Amino acid sequence: MNEKNVSSTHVTVIGGGPGGYAAAFAAAGLGLQVTLIDKEANPGGVCLYRGCIPSKALLHVSKILTEAREAGHWGIHYTEPKIDVDRLREAKNEVVQKMTSGLGQLAKSHKITYIQGRANFESAQVIKVTPENGHEQVLKTDYTILAAGSRPAGLPNLYGESARILNSTGALDLKRVPKSMLVIGGGYIGLELGQVYATLGTQVTVVEMMPTLLPGADPDLVKPLAARCQHLFHDILLETKVADIKPTQRNVKVRFEGKNIADAERTFDQVLVSIGRKPNSSGLGLDNTKVRVNDKGFVIVDAQRRTDDPHIFAIGDIAGEPMLAHKATAEGRVAAEVIAGHNTAFAPNAIPAVVFTDPEVAWCGVTETEAKKKGLDVQVTRFPWQASGRATTLHRNDGLTKLICDVESNQVIGVGIVGAGAGELIAEGVLAVEMGAMAQDVALSIHPHPTLSETVMESAEMIFGSPTHMYRPKKK
Repeated sequence: MNEKNVSSTHVTVIGGGPGGYAAAFAAAGLGLQVTLIDKEANPGGVCLYRGCIPSKALLHVSKILTEAREAGHWGIHYTEPKIDVDRLREAKNEVVQKMTSGLGQLAKSHKITYIQGRANFESAQVIKVTPENGHEQVLKTDYTILAAGSRPAGLPNLYGESARILNSTGALDLKRVPKSMLVIGGGYIGLELGQVYATLGTQVTVVEMMPTLLPGADPDLVKPLAARCQHLFHDILLETKVADIKPTQRNVKVRFEGKNIADAERTFDQVLVSIGRKPNSSGLGLDNTKVRVNDKGFVIVDAQRRTDDPHIFAIGDIAGEPMLAHKATAEGRVAAEVIAGHNTAFAPNAIPAVVFTDPEVAWCGVTETEAKKKGLDVQVTRFPWQASGRATTLHRNDGLTKLICDVESNQVIGVGIVGAGAGELIAEGVLAVEMGAMAQDVALSIHPHPTLSETVMESAEMIFGSPTHMYRPKKK
């Protein structure tokens, strides 16, 4: 071992995504010496480089196009816009560059040692780092926070390498707008990117093995989204699976199996595979530590994000579902505080989930589906946005806000919202669930008028009678 290439640090963070950089910043803020390792030039991870941020930039463009096309309702008419794909891609990349470079500056401000490279455990407290440029170096570390993230899952044994078959990373690169696209998977990634491409002019078909889009979400929240997708997409194939894929130089031939398939064989310009993500737990040298991994590849952790190795913590996608950036951020702070000697744990009552489609779908706490499965005694109230003044001014009455409350205590244990801006509104639901708010608390909190946030207040009012903007007959 070349002593010139050996250095020591108190805390090493492997992975610079929202979990990793949050953990590094928190640890540095607590006075710990921190080294952050990631393969990119700056922190950001999949979320900033190839996930949350670039997809939301493209979804914003999709929203602009949609609103322009629907402006005829207000008497505003326009000609179909010309889409400069190269400039659109550049603008998306500018957003990524701005945010990642800003995180790089923050890392320097925190006096964090940032190494661009790949990490591998030689033992629990010795990490070999292979940089993108330069010589290998060895880190001796007291503690490591593993935040290596996840990668797109693929369809095994169905196809080889082909430029016509994309995962979410390739789809976000947006090299062109294909004439037709098959989206395999009706989950949040497939629907978000499917809507982007459909809005840009691609004829999009979605195939999903389950009987509904967005499997796992409450059906009443999915319904308005499904209705809009039926209008936007060329076709939606439910309870259907892809049996075979044959990419050629000119197109991709796909064979389907499922219920009521009129054309079992179809041809597409491109295919987007969006069937979920897999944790990046392999290739890290975990066999050289006491870290355990379950059969799905997730690192096993406790409430403090400790692994079975006393020197190693794990957070984010690699530490289990839900695989969400904000969950990783919260876990990162917990891990840093535990290393600093604080008595803390990761024990949220509500981790919000947001699908940034049009309309957006968001929920937190106990869902109605979960409540039924668990046999919980709950009261569910739904306030339709047809009764919302603000939704009417937006010409977007397709939304719904619902509260799930414990019958005995009236405590809010879950919130679900579908509609324009649902991703912003759900934060109020998270606060209500985390604070153990009663339905009375939400109902008596004066909300501004006219806003979409009023729908949360009026959902709570429904527990005690009729809300202001909706009539409900009294129960006999």
